[in-house]
Amino acid sequence: MATGKIKTLTPKGFGFITREGETKDLFFHSKELRGVTYEELREGDTLSFEVVDGEKGPAAVGVTRV
Repeated sequence: MATGKIKTLTPKGFGFITREGETKDLFFHSKELRGVTYEELREGDTLSFEVVDGEKGPAAVGVTRV
């Protein structure tokens, strides 16, 4: 499992995660959240997730708040 911090949350139910040592932010969608709702998340929260190749590049799946 990888970890990172929420950089941005959007009103449309998705956001971006900043991972330490990585230059490109990672996309995540609210449908991939486990054990937490999108409304409970805040920018700066630490998340744990798996990284997969999504339609538009790397994406986080199985996202949980640490």
